Amino acid sequence: MKNQKDLIGRRDLLKLGVAGLGAGIATKPLVVSEEKFRPQEVIVDLGPAPEHLLRDDPIEVVRIGFVGVGLQGGAHVRNFLRIDGVEIVAIAEIDEARAEEVASWISSEKKERPTLYTNGETDFMRMCEQEDLDLVFTATPWEWHVPVCLAAMENDKHAATEVPAAYTVEDCWKLVEWAEKYEKHCVMMENCNYDRPEMMVFNLVRKGLLGELVHAECGYLHDLREIKFEDRNEGLWRRAHAMYRDGNFYPTHGLGPVANVMNINRGDQLDYVVSMSTPSRGLENWAKSHYPEDHLKRKEAFVQGDVNTTMIKTVQGKTIFVSHDTNLPRPYSRIHMVQGTKGIFQGYPNRIYVEGVSPDHTWEDWMEWRDEFDHPIWHKLEEESEGAGHGGMDFIEDYQLIKALREGRPTDMNVYDAAVLSVVSPLTEWSVANRSRPIDVPDFTRGRWAEWPQLDFL
Repeated sequence: MKNQKDLIGRRDLLKLGVAGLGAGIATKPLVVSEEKFRPQEVIVDLGPAPEHLLRDDPIEVVRIGFVGVGLQGGAHVRNFLRIDGVEIVAIAEIDEARAEEVASWISSEKKERPTLYTNGETDFMRMCEQEDLDLVFTATPWEWHVPVCLAAMENDKHAATEVPAAYTVEDCWKLVEWAEKYEKHCVMMENCNYDRPEMMVFNLVRKGLLGELVHAECGYLHDLREIKFEDRNEGLWRRAHAMYRDGNFYPTHGLGPVANVMNINRGDQLDYVVSMSTPSRGLENWAKSHYPEDHLKRKEAFVQGDVNTTMIKTVQGKTIFVSHDTNLPRPYSRIHMVQGTKGIFQGYPNRIYVEGVSPDHTWEDWMEWRDEFDHPIWHKLEEESEGAGHGGMDFIEDYQLIKALREGRPTDMNVYDAAVLSVVSPLTEWSVANRSRPIDVPDFTRGRWAEWPQLDFL
């Protein structure tokens, strides 16, 4: 496990940030210079990518080991307890009381109690080495996603991670390298790919209703100030990233569904990125208005711009607008606009216009189209997904992953999707730090994007 230990040792930057939360640490902005950070310099010659997307032998019962069972991890556990052909065998969790609580859910379903690994942050490595598992699923803070996935794959297990899969160019390449070397699935669990409006748009595009797509807009616009300052859950680590990084930290919720309909990695590819950020005001203002003057959280300094705006050009000439906005007051939105030569879908609120079908120059409510163009997956799983997280899309993404593993078929999302969606984040940091200069997106498929078939959800 030498590679894993070396990788974990390189987490010093964010480790320092986490240690300083609430302790008045004197933060120093991370300067991402052209000399220090060029994606082209971290590319390792892996040779050609596989000719076909990975499929493995069917697994009758998928044995899962969880790493991190906090809010989102616990929600996934509950989903898997509702899906046939799944056994939750082990749990690695630094909070022993939480591990015991989640284990009790499994026992209460008359299933065998999972083995617990609660001896510190790296006990997941022991779990990966010792347990007979098919899949390791991580829902940890961001800095642990790559170490967990690599430990899983090099111990002959498939890997699944919450978003983003990675936040450095080097780590994105590592995920691809390990997945190819060990021939294991490495899936980023982007739940928004499975939301009902997004899947209906996917269906509309595949049926040609919107014509040729030329432009899309998306983002993650979510007021997280209260969550970031909590003394629990994401408040214990997420705020630290804003002390050292400036860019789009969380591009995949909006970009994932857009990449699917625009055939990224399957007929087109992201070419280059241009990004800029506003000043940083939101988090410091929140601290000033919610804590007394002598409170340690008021001494924290942040460099993350409140709103990051990014433009992406694809190899085929299409354009994508991506926004990130989590530090200012606002209602939730992912924008989700897809524009083609025959029509347009605009989210928040969901509405559609198709030339020659819709009334001239008039939006139609998406519900007027849903009965006819709802994606078949939602027809099939609507009742089963009821009550699951985020309106049911979390259950559907978990169901789809297990379905692929049990049938021995390529997963809906793969390691190349995880890498190209996640790498947008560090590329935005470089562009922001270099006067919004364009920067090329690495081609993790090494040209196979022109050959691989279009996505077809299982």
